[in-house]
This record gives sequence, C-alpha cells and structure tokens, in this order.
Amino acid sequence: MTEVIAGVEVPDTPAVAEATRHLQATAGPLVYHHSRRVYFFGRIHAERLGADPDPELLYLAAMFHDTGLATPFSEAEQRFEVDGADHGRRFLLDRGFSAAAAETVWTAIALHTTPGIPGRMGPEIATTHFGVLTDIVGFGLGELDDGRVAEIVAAHPRGDFKNEFLAAYFEGQKNRPDTTNGTVNADVIEHFLPGYRRTTTVERVLGSAWPS
Repeated sequence: MTEVIAGVEVPDTPAVAEATRHLQATAGPLVYHHSRRVYFFGRIHAERLGADPDPELLYLAAMFHDTGLATPFSEAEQRFEVDGADHGRRFLLDRGFSAAAAETVWTAIALHTTPGIPGRMGPEIATTHFGVLTDIVGFGLGELDDGRVAEIVAAHPRGDFKNEFLAAYFEGQKNRPDTTNGTVNADVIEHFLPGYRRTTTVERVLGSAWPS
C-alpha cells in the first residue's frame, strides 16, 4: 500500500523500500527521521515552486545525503557529502538505474550543503537542497502549510534535533577537519574542536609556491 504523509506519496518501488530498510538498519533514528523529513519538505517545496522532480530519485537522494557522516565510502579522505554521494551513486548503479539517474542523485547529495548553487540546478538537486535547508535551519518554514509540517513532524519526530544533529555532524567530521575547508561544515569544526583554526584563503594565496 502506498504511504502518504502530508499529502505526499512515498514512491512504491523496490529501490525506495530497500533504501528505507538500509537507513533504518544503519543510520539510527536521528538521521533516518531527518532524511525522511528532507524528502517530504523537498516535495512540498517542489509544489510551491512548480518544479517536477522525479520522486524516486529525490527520495534516494534524501535517504543517502547524510550517510557519509557515519560511513566513509573508501579510504580516501574526502568531504562527508562526497562520501554520501558515492554511496548513493553505487546503490543506484548496482540496482540497474541509468548513469544519468545515478549522477543526478550524486550531484544532489554532493552539493546539498553548498550555498547558492544547487537551488539553480535541476529539480531533484534543488529540492534536495531546499528540503535539507528547511529541516536544518528552517528555510521557507513560514511559507509551508502548518498542518502539513505538523503531520510530517508527527510521523518523523524532531526531538532535541538541533543539539543531537550538531553533535552527530561534528562526530562525523572531527577526524577529517581539513575536508571542511571552504564549506559551511568548517563552522561546526571550529565551534566544537578546541584549538582548531582553518587555513584561510588569504593564507593559501600568500603561501602558495608562486614568487608573486
């Protein structure tokens, strides 16, 4: 039976069902509920903006967008978003999705924390970004129907989300702080890691190998 929350359907496909089970088994309640809220908020933003994302691809992007916090994809030290994007792309390709579909999900996940760019891209990429922004910092919350928001939160409770998410956000990156340089993630590292100070762009330019 098709699942519907706040008037938004969850795609009834094998990949969606498998991704849901995977997140429930591996991510813990905090990230699972957050990821589901991102999907529902993303779909509502799509309605508001007249966008038409592929619901299955949007759902898979939402499900995998934070997986890199807990499970690095490979031995390469890279941004958690890229780890999550690599997980998502591999999941799709292993299940017969097209390279284009897998690349769309990869891009949506890889750019989900990047200000100013994903919102101007394709509908799956933009609405993943907007869904994340709504759940994390309340983006556009005042423009969403209160009843629908309440139904989503009832199904996927926030609890002490602000503090618990910031703790998980830091925990997933504290051993690779240099990967956050130039991203919003650096704010979290600087706040929670005593004595950490990122190398600024000015320092990188002045300290480059060029003589002038």
